[in-house]
Amino acid sequence: MIYYRPVPRSDHIRPIGAYALAGGWLWFDTVEELHRNGPSRLVHAAELPPEILERLTAPRPAIASLNFDTPHLMGILNVTPDSFSDGGQHYALEAALTRTQAMIADGASIIDVGGESTRPGAAEVVIEEEISRTAPVISAIRAASDIPVSIDTRKTPVANAAHQSGANLVNDVAGFTFDPALALYCAQHDLPVCVMHAQGTPEIMQNDPRYDNVALDIYDYLSDRIDALVATGISRKQIITDPGIGFGKTLEHNLTLLRNLALFHSLGCPILLGASRKRFIGTIGGTEEARNRAPGSIAVALAGVAQGVQILRVHDVSETNEALKLWQASTLGILR
Repeated sequence: MIYYRPVPRSDHIRPIGAYALAGGWLWFDTVEELHRNGPSRLVHAAELPPEILERLTAPRPAIASLNFDTPHLMGILNVTPDSFSDGGQHYALEAALTRTQAMIADGASIIDVGGESTRPGAAEVVIEEEISRTAPVISAIRAASDIPVSIDTRKTPVANAAHQSGANLVNDVAGFTFDPALALYCAQHDLPVCVMHAQGTPEIMQNDPRYDNVALDIYDYLSDRIDALVATGISRKQIITDPGIGFGKTLEHNLTLLRNLALFHSLGCPILLGASRKRFIGTIGGTEEARNRAPGSIAVALAGVAQGVQILRVHDVSETNEALKLWQASTLGILR
């Protein structure tokens, strides 16, 4: 099998014959052709198979009212007592709603509500408890705002309660493999989805993660999961992909994925990057406390935007939004 990674560029001088990357803010005219059992080579984009070129260039259709000609910030709302960075801070309904309102004011385009910690070593939360944590919060958000809301869950009953409360999208860190009924539920209710890669469950995922080729292995996994979701009746146009930074990956795996994020445009779906405050950022940046990792998280987020990532899942919305505005102004000449 041959894999194709576009080489994204943002220079204001764009040569004749260059293509827009996923209908967005970057362009490319060169692609790295990758093979599992041989060296890679650079080819001109015009030499690509037509179906690959179409996937790399086609504008991504709107999902949950989000248009992908510009990057979006997904604000993280953990209504848990034990999440790795902000556990317990937004556990109470009033605190969760206050936090949501602040993230909206700070520039979030979508709010991701999660009631089960997926930090390394975290235990599974029973369904009833997860529903009691998330559904009331989503109802309160929906009563106060029409901002899109994502439910971060692996379980059909939780997704159902969230959808009934006003959630617009299902974000499954298990890639819709933990609960086989979840994909069918989303298809039946026309719910868009985000499919993420994780090696193992949160309890064991960081024990000893291994890959033959981390970027290509995860590409194949996401490609297979997209095909499976489409087979259940979910439109490919309503699928977001997430390579799962930090979920069953070593520091070296994470860095390899970050350098190769553009590869995942070949799947033809929007890309979500969820690296905010992750452990590898603290390791490289020398920041022990997760809540103090905003500068490193922003650096990684902007590196993702420079590869055309359409959604950044972040804790520090205001700071990331400010950095993104400056990046767009200085790199693209876009003021917003």
